[in-house]
Amino acid sequence: MREEKQIIHMDQDAFFVSVEIRKNDTLKGKPIIIGGTSDRGVVSSCSYEARKYGVHAAMPSRMAKLLCPHAVFIRGSMDAYSEASHEITAIIKERVPLFEKASIDEHYIDMTGMDRFHGCMKYAHELRETIMKELKLPISFGLSVNKTVAKMATNECKPDGEKNVGQPDVVPFLNPLSIRKIPGLGEKTFIKLSDMGIKKIFTLAQIHPDHMNALLGKSGLQLLQKAKGIDNSPVIPYTEQKSIGTQCTFKADTIDVGTINNLITSMVMDIAFQLRKKNKLAACITVTIRYSNFEDVTKQAVIPYTSLDNVLIEKAKDLFRQVYTKRMLLRLVGVRLSSLVNGFEQIDMYSESTTQYNLVQAMDKIRNRYGDKAVTRASVMDLDI
Repeated sequence: MREEKQIIHMDQDAFFVSVEIRKNDTLKGKPIIIGGTSDRGVVSSCSYEARKYGVHAAMPSRMAKLLCPHAVFIRGSMDAYSEASHEITAIIKERVPLFEKASIDEHYIDMTGMDRFHGCMKYAHELRETIMKELKLPISFGLSVNKTVAKMATNECKPDGEKNVGQPDVVPFLNPLSIRKIPGLGEKTFIKLSDMGIKKIFTLAQIHPDHMNALLGKSGLQLLQKAKGIDNSPVIPYTEQKSIGTQCTFKADTIDVGTINNLITSMVMDIAFQLRKKNKLAACITVTIRYSNFEDVTKQAVIPYTSLDNVLIEKAKDLFRQVYTKRMLLRLVGVRLSSLVNGFEQIDMYSESTTQYNLVQAMDKIRNRYGDKAVTRASVMDLDI
């Protein structure tokens, strides 16, 4: 008989807000909005007190001010949030057999088979208590038979909650919920199904697979499986080696620093674009060089989670300056981004302007339509090394 899976989904409660409260406990209990404060600013995160007024992530800051004029607006610090994320991951890594870092503030943990040693619910509770005690950050978790139901259990018990949905309880737990609660169900699909009268998971689960396939294709069949509480996706082991990168061997060994810097710019733009296509953020960047005598030298740096070209280009060039210490000819240079997590760049929130973010978005649209090399910076157009 196949062993029943035991999957824990842990998610920080209003993560960015919680980090700000940890720095300044006078903010506790107040409506807090993290994000840009300009007319074109966007809400990145908000406290549960602010959510009571209808404020939510991705809302224009101007509208948030109208809904909750007495809220405390904070621009935020991705450095602080990235550091807190690493702290949480370090605690989990020490205490569980297998985990996946799904985003900057959520983790999946596979505890299958561990019930014979200690109850999974008890263990998850103790892990949650440890995180809250050591890091002073609130967190909730759901425990169930797969990732989808575990995540939905977490969402139903937030904030500051714990919920266990065993196999016999999966269908009764899911049936009364809105289809909007299903992870991965987008706004367009929600509207389409709602217009057909499909608003509850119970109704969705009754639809014949052929009809769902005709309606939404492969994604429709996956959605139907989730509505029935079925999800066979594994917890993917988290490793710091998870990365994306590229390197270039020169046609002839060179000492032309200007050209190499332009090459680094081009390389970073390419891999940052690939990063954004996969909806990923990186927290580590590595630059490698190879001298003409085949000596390899590597330098890396931990950075706030990002996928923006100019941030990564600046850091890559800085690492190159640090690593290139011998005035010898070079035959190779490489750039790699690692410590990847799922997520999107926070708009108009930190040192990056809305203009810069919009520029990256516009360039990505052109690349997606006309190819990866359709648009680039003028400084890298004539590279031939």
